[in-house]
Amino acid sequence: MIRFSALGLAALIAAAPLSQAVAQDRGQRGERDRPPREQQDERPRVSVGEAVQRASAGRPGRFLGASDRGGTIVVRWEYPGGRIADIMVDGRTGRVIGER
Repeated sequence: MIRFSALGLAALIAAAPLSQAVAQDRGQRGERDRPPREQQDERPRVSVGEAVQRASAGRPGRFLGASDRGGTIVVRWEYPGGRIADIMVDGRTGRVIGER
């Protein structure tokens, strides 16, 4: 019984530094491979052209212009009858957020 306890204790002592070293290696490698957060936030994942296509899908009218405003792409759209609207598209996902 004492022999099994001594073997179990020895195995735990030997495994603790190994698991700690693996955790440190994962942490260092993860930080090194990941691009800086500032770079991810600066450029949109969808192009302005793709945002225009997504905003115009299923809408009657015509495209007037588009601009990138800090991660949100604003598409200016004219509906039949002359009403002009700004359609907001998320620059990362390409999803239409809203319209005003």
